[in-house]
Formats: sequence, C-alpha cells, structure tokens
Amino acid sequence: MRGHAIRQLIVAGWALGAVLSATSAYAQQTIRVGWTIPAEEAKYWMMRRPAEFPDIGKAYKIEWVQFQGTAPMTQALAAGALDCATQGVLSLAQGAVSGNLKAYIVAQHVFEKPGGFSVYWAVKDDSPIKTIADLKGKTMAINVLGSGIYGPMALLLKQNGVDPEKDIKLVEIGFSLSEDAVRSGRVDAAPMNQPFAARSEAKGGMRKLFSLSEQQKNIVHILDACRADFVDKNPDLAKAYVRDLTLGMKKALANRDETLKVVNEVMKAPIPVLETYLLKDNDFGRDPGAAPNFPAIQTMLDTYTATGMLSKKVDVNQFKHPTIVAPLQ
Repeated sequence: MRGHAIRQLIVAGWALGAVLSATSAYAQQTIRVGWTIPAEEAKYWMMRRPAEFPDIGKAYKIEWVQFQGTAPMTQALAAGALDCATQGVLSLAQGAVSGNLKAYIVAQHVFEKPGGFSVYWAVKDDSPIKTIADLKGKTMAINVLGSGIYGPMALLLKQNGVDPEKDIKLVEIGFSLSEDAVRSGRVDAAPMNQPFAARSEAKGGMRKLFSLSEQQKNIVHILDACRADFVDKNPDLAKAYVRDLTLGMKKALANRDETLKVVNEVMKAPIPVLETYLLKDNDFGRDPGAAPNFPAIQTMLDTYTATGMLSKKVDVNQFKHPTIVAPLQ
C-alpha cells in the first residue's frame, strides 16, 4: 500500500510537471510589445489587421502596450516589462551604456530620406526667434525627454552656441499637442511630426525654424528592438514576430489605400490629412523589407559619443543578431 501510494505521488508529480511545463510553454507564446505614434505602419497593420498575418493569434499572441515615446520603452525593456519595443537610436544606446540593456535591433520603421519629411521645430510666424541661436533663454517642447529626436536636436543647438542642458527650458508635450502649445504661447518652439505637421501647415501662421536633416542626412528615427535574453530563449517566437514585421511593412507599402485606413484607425487622424503626405515623397523613408541601416546607426552612435551624449563608444554590432533581423520571410 505504501509503495502504491508513493508511485501515485510520483505519477502525480510527473503530471503536474508536464502541466506546468505546458503552461510555461504556452505563456511564452505571448510577446509583450511596446509601440507609439507615429510612423509604425508595419505594427499598425499587425494590430488592426491581424487576420492578414497567419501566425498572429495562432502560433503566438501579442500584448500591445502603448507609450508616448521611445525612452520609457527603453526603461521597460531594461526592467523586463517588455519583450520587444520601438526604439530610438539614442535611447537604445543609453539603455545599453547606463542600464546594461542587452538587445537586438530586429527591424527598422522609418528614416529621413533626401527630399522627404524631416522632423522640424516650428515657431509662430511673428516670433522674434529667427535662428537657432535665438532659442537661448526660451522654452522648447519635445515629445518625451530622451526620445529619439532629442539627440539630433541637442547637437544642432550645441553647434549654434545653445547648451541644451542650461540655455533652454525643455518641457514634454506630445506630438499631437505641439501645434497648440506654440499657438497658445505655452512654448516658443515645438517639434512637428506627421500627421500633425501637415495639419499645422494647412492652417498657416507657423514657420519652420530648423529640421533634423540639418544635423545629419538619412537619420534613422525608429527601430524595433527585442531583449537579447528573450530572443536567445525564444528564437522561433522572435523569428515569427520579425517575419510579421517584414510582412507588415510589405503590406503597408503595397496597399496605400488600406494603409490610410489602418493609420486613421490607430491615430484618429482624418484620411484627407493623411492623404497629403503618408507614403508620398514628402513623408519619411521606409525600407521595403524593414531592414535596419546599421551603417547609418553607427554614424549616429559615433556622433552621440563625440558630443558627450554617450559616455563611451558604442559598437552597433552589439545590437546585431546573426539571423533574426528583417527582412525575414
């Protein structure tokens, strides 16, 4: 009797172990993904048209978590609260340098192409601010402190004799509220990103002061990165996600009419406003396979190091996975 009871306990233990193992494996099939607005059309397609992606909801699930900028997502990645997220080059590098974040760049969303749209800071038409040097002592807005656009902006200010740490007051204001912040006088200058730039330009009364393209051509604005430990432990899951990012970019570029609808659903921006720029020559550039431009990213990293924004040199190769990177079919 005692031996039979022991055998039953052993069998029960095996069964419990199998259940826990299966439960753990199932739990690993959900990826926690951070996202923001704007310019993540591949992700917007995955969010709003999941039926177009055979693996989503079947091979794996995505838990979408929205943020106002890339810097908070860097912190969430470092804390293990996200598996993958949109990232700016500076915020990702700072996470690696100061937060010991180990991550892989798996895809790229948008970059600035010659002749296309470049994020710019605007002032009112009648503002006495005519040059970057005139910003000394003024109040400027940014979408979120430490975001991807901060680095190029800070470099331009430094090059024109304005210390971004001491000579200006920098306040956080989301892109959607930037226009109103300038028009109401709450700030002297604010960043214009699409579709809000198109909306503001249509109203008139504001002018461009400087754009980020003046600091560097082909700036890579936003990437997608995944924690290295997540990718290393779940390579097939990570591959499925990157395959869908690749497919999402392909669908976004191939079907502009549907992409306008998708972006309208996510951003609530009117389609007539989106129509004026989205996926046209005056928009950001997008690689058709969502492939990261590692040489351009290295140039940005070197610039940040040279100007003290990074405390030490960062090699882009530390963010490269040998096989899990867009484009993946």
